[in-house]
Amino acid sequence: YLISEKYTDKDHLAIQGGSNGGLLMGAMITQRPDLFRAVVCAVPLLDMLRYQNFQIAKLWIPEYGSAEDPKQFDWLYAYSPYHHVKAGAEYPAILFMTADTDTRVDPMHAKKMAALMQAEAKNGASKERPILLRIETKAGHGAGKPVTKQIEEGTDTYSFLFWQLGVKP
Repeated sequence: YLISEKYTDKDHLAIQGGSNGGLLMGAMITQRPDLFRAVVCAVPLLDMLRYQNFQIAKLWIPEYGSAEDPKQFDWLYAYSPYHHVKAGAEYPAILFMTADTDTRVDPMHAKKMAALMQAEAKNGASKERPILLRIETKAGHGAGKPVTKQIEEGTDTYSFLFWQLGVKP
């Protein structure tokens, strides 16, 4: 809508989401990479076929389903971001963010996705439109994060977005 109504164009549009919103960002990255210049994907759930094997995620099976059920496997696979990265595809600039002690969404989701995209995407090693991974140390999923860590994370996020969108200070 924003593009079709000419409020902006893809080179001046960024999206951001965390946790379940990170899953949405992953779906947008793999389903419609042509719509955005930049994406911030924080503490995301991205491997929908294996998510329940890590940490507390088995408790989410009633919400998401389980790949161990053949019927559920099909629809989990259909939108699992990790399983839809296309070799040679060009993606928006991406900042994946995770925390080393996140006990809610395993950091492996962001790590695996960033590594796969860096290896497979046309712009995986691009300096102009990079795929980056930021790992916060001694931090969890978000709640209770000290103010200094919030400031550092916000600074990195907005610096990345301003750089990618061409915002001048």
